[in-house]
Parts: sequence; C-alpha cells; structure tokens
Amino acid sequence: MQVLLSFPHALGAPGIGTTAWHQADSLSAAGHEVHVVAASVARPLAGAASVTTSLSAKGLRVPHKAVGRDRAFRWHDTVARSVLARTPVDVVHLWPLAPGLTAQAAREAGIAAVREAPNTHTRHAWRVVAAEIDALGYPAERTAHTHDAEHLAMEEAEWAAVTGVLAPSDAVADSFVDAGFEPHRVLRHRYGRRPSPRRAVARAAAARPLRAVYVGLGEPRKGLHHGLRAWLDSRAADEGTFTIVGRLLPAYAQMLQSQLAHPSVRVAGFADDVDAALAAADVLVLPTLEEGSALVTYEAQGMGCVPLVSTAAGAVIDDGVHGLLHRPGDVAALTQQFDRLAADRSELAELSSAALAHADELSWDRAGEHLARAYEAAIDLARSTHADAV
Repeated sequence: MQVLLSFPHALGAPGIGTTAWHQADSLSAAGHEVHVVAASVARPLAGAASVTTSLSAKGLRVPHKAVGRDRAFRWHDTVARSVLARTPVDVVHLWPLAPGLTAQAAREAGIAAVREAPNTHTRHAWRVVAAEIDALGYPAERTAHTHDAEHLAMEEAEWAAVTGVLAPSDAVADSFVDAGFEPHRVLRHRYGRRPSPRRAVARAAAARPLRAVYVGLGEPRKGLHHGLRAWLDSRAADEGTFTIVGRLLPAYAQMLQSQLAHPSVRVAGFADDVDAALAAADVLVLPTLEEGSALVTYEAQGMGCVPLVSTAAGAVIDDGVHGLLHRPGDVAALTQQFDRLAADRSELAELSSAALAHADELSWDRAGEHLARAYEAAIDLARSTHADAV
C-alpha cells in the first residue's frame, strides 16, 4: 500500500509526534510505501520512502509561532498537497491541524483520505472540560480544550473533505457518531506501546501496601482530583502510596493542596523514565474525563502495572481481566477498586499477570496492522463514493 502521511508538527517529538512517528515506522516495517510530510523531524525515520519537511530551513526547525500558527498550518497543508500531486498513493493520512487543502485534493482525485482523531470530537471535548471546570469552580485559563471558533472551522473543513475519521477508541468513535457522523465514516484503529529495556514482572500475591501511580499532566480534564478523592476515601491510603508523576498546573495544584499534603501522597514531578514509575507501582490510576487513547495505559500493561482507568481513557483492556474500568467521575467505584485490590493481593497478581501477557498484543507493529485495515476500509469507501459521483 502507498501512503501519504501528513503531520503538521514535529514528527517524533513527545506526545502526538511520537504516536505519528510510530505509525509511519510500523507501516514501513510492514512493507508499505510511506511518504511523510512533517513540519519538522525530531527523530529520523529510516524506513520511509520519502520525508518532506514544511517548516525547516537548512536542517533547523522553524517554530510555528515564528510565522504564526494558522499560517504555518496553511503552509504545511499547501506543501502536503503539492507532494500528493506528484506522488501516486492509495491513501492520505492527515493529522490535525490543517485547513483541508490536501484532503480536498485527495477527494477530487478519488483518493481515500483519513483524518486522525487523537481526541474525542472537539465539541464533546469542550463540553466535558467546561462542565468539569464549572463544577470545580476552577479559575479560567486557556488550554487546548478552550472554545475556539477558528480552530473548529479548520477541523470541520477537514472532516467534511475526508473519506473517514480514524478513531483510536470507542469513546472517540462514539463522540463522532453522536455529533452526526455516519458510522461507516468512523474507522476504528488503535495505538501501541514501545518496547522497554526495563524488565517487567507480574506483581506478587504476598501481602503489602498498595502502590498507585498517576502519570500525566495534572489538570481538571485528566481527573486527578477524582483519583485523589477516591484514594483518600479508601482504606488503601492508610498504608499505601499514591505517586503523581507529571507536571501540575499551578492553579490546579493550589486547589488540591490539602489532598496533596496527605502523608500517603507523593508528588514526583516530571520524569523521563516513565517505565520506572510504572514498574514501581501496582496500579496505574487514570480517572480521565476526556481522552483519545492514553498511551500510558498501553505502557502500564507492558510493565505489569494494572490499569485502574475510566472508560474515557481509551485503554485497550478487558474489564476485570487486564485491569478495572469505571465511569468518568465515578469516585465511589474507583474507591471500591482501591479497597478491593488493597485487600486482595491475589486478584491484583492475577490482573497484573494478564496485563503483562496482553502486552505483546499492544505493540506498535500490531497497531500498524489495525491501521492498515482502516486504510483498506477507507479505500473501499472512497472507490464506491467516487463511482457514485461519476
């Protein structure tokens, strides 16, 4: 299969840059011909058929803010469209954000185009985050999930032009269908986990205090406040530890000051070695309210760390087999899960062993297979749509 992957950010940079890099790498490793157009490249991609950068000069990255973010995205989209014009491909894979020029060109040529949805539908995300901030009485501050009409218009232009939207979790897929997308245009795939040099072991059934870890940015959207409340309401907090790995937004940290001061809670701050934090814990706590498919839930299983996560986290687990799920905001359910695993180390050991055994299914190579199948569905859909149009 011949693929054009357009990524208007730094490919290989932390966050979505790493996700897009692994997608391109896994597709190339599987024998697909991948042509990448990225704003810049933070990590070389040896297997790609071609790599074009839209925001770099003499090998150096040009920051989006240097030319203006909207202008940078438009320019990237123009470059990607020009690469498409001279490169025969079967499918175009677009990442946010771009005005839709490449998507429209693919549509006019009858080429399948898919648009990555790393989070739920934007209106859904805004609604969920705004409701939580209001409920908390949290001071207003601009984030990636603050209402922005121009941002939404740019996304809607792409969504309208592409063959389908790539949803990495059921939560994402449902949010697009609820927003009016035809179900056949919402294509499921998933993300993956990188191999770790750290040796992973299943947790022992021997009695010991429960060790919980939260990994990620501390903000209302991620639901850390629900996790802390559930922890402090549980008997696990009597002897166990709840470690927070990641940066806390200042106003959020101030709001949680009393909970963070509890003797069982440890604020570790940002850490480069996330695997070490997961290996040192029994359970990963992610009570997120809105998410795409959190990579840390994949990484946790690779370390034998049991996910205790909300259904909004996009975790690839079977509830009660590889981890335990709760509805977003259901503090009582999460409290019960803490109590349950603190009291029954044998169940914790079983969940940990199953999560570790499941980790091989969560590799980026397997994720690439899911992505290729989503491409094939998009190609079939584009062909039928194009045939109807002519």
